[in-house]
Amino acid sequence: LETLKNTFGYTFEGDEIPTKGEVLPIGKGRIVRRPGGFNQNQSSTRGKSRKDRVAVLSLGTRLHEALVAAKEVEDIDPTLGVTVADGRFMKPLDVDLVRELADEHSVLITIEEGSIGGFGDHVLHFLSLDGILDDGELKFRPMVIPDTLFEAGTQYEQYEQAGLNSEHIRGTILRLTKRLQVPQLQD
Repeated sequence: LETLKNTFGYTFEGDEIPTKGEVLPIGKGRIVRRPGGFNQNQSSTRGKSRKDRVAVLSLGTRLHEALVAAKEVEDIDPTLGVTVADGRFMKPLDVDLVRELADEHSVLITIEEGSIGGFGDHVLHFLSLDGILDDGELKFRPMVIPDTLFEAGTQYEQYEQAGLNSEHIRGTILRLTKRLQVPQLQD
C-alpha cells in the first residue's frame, strides 16, 4: 500500500484496497502528481515561476516511469516543479486538461508507446490549432518509440533502446529547462 500511496498517489479508506473500482469518464484524463509529490501537507517552493514548471502527459504504461522521473528531477533541482498527468484517452482528447497543462507550465512533454503520428502528434495538432504555441512561451516534446528496427530483448531493454525509461524522461526535462548542457553537433 505504501508504494501505491507514495509512488502513484492513491488514497485509500481505512488503508484497504477497494473491492470495486471506479468508472472512468470517457475522454477525461487526470492529474496524478503535482509539484512536490503526493504529500500536499508540506509547503512547496517548487515551480514558483512558470519557467520552472514542467508537465509530463502520459498515455499508457509509461506513467510509472514519468512519476519516477518527476521525483528524480525534483530531487536534483529543488526549484523545478513537475506535474504528471495521465491522458487515459487519445480520442476524444481531453482538451481542458491539455489547456490547463499548457497554461500553467513552460514545458509540456508527451510520452507514449506509440510511434510518430500518435498521441503526441494529436496533442501537438490541438495546441497548434488552438493558438497555444503562437507566442512561443511553451516548449513541447513528444517522446515516442522511434521508427527503427529493435532487436529482441526484455521489455525494459526495448524501452531503454527506445529512450522511454525514467532516465530519458529526466534528461528531456533537464535539457528543456536548461539544467543540463547538451553538446551541439558541429557542421
